[in-house]
Order: sequence, then C-alpha cells, then structure tokens
Amino acid sequence: MAKGDVETYHEDGQWKNKPEGNERASSTHDVKADAQAQGREMAADRGVEHVIKKQDGTIGEKNTYPRSRDPRDIEG
Repeated sequence: MAKGDVETYHEDGQWKNKPEGNERASSTHDVKADAQAQGREMAADRGVEHVIKKQDGTIGEKNTYPRSRDPRDIEG
C-alpha cells in the first residue's frame, strides 16, 4: 500500500479502518458494510486508495480516490 492508503480489515472480531503509517486503527465496526463506508469516506477525503480485505485477510477490492488517479481504465 502507498503511504496514506486506507485499509479495511477484520481483526479480533471487529472490522477496522487504518490509514497506512498509523500504528492503530482509526475506527472499529461490528459490521463490514459500516467499516467499508467509513473507510471509503476516509480514502476520498485523503485522495488515496481504499483497500478492502476479506475476513481471511486476502484483498477483496481496491478503489482509488479520486477516480481520475486510477491508473487502470476499467470500471470497478
């Protein structure tokens, strides 16, 4: 992940959001959808990538904010 990118991940029974470089999570949630929404907002505010991991720790999806910074020319 690049400096400042926001990662949404599962740990200790909760979904968490942590910007790259931080030692601790910035937010914790009981539901993945809530964590994703908060992580998306954090990434959009910072103009960075949002990396959403599955419960097993593998990357489920990545979204770049703003979209114009995305190096790929595919939708999604």
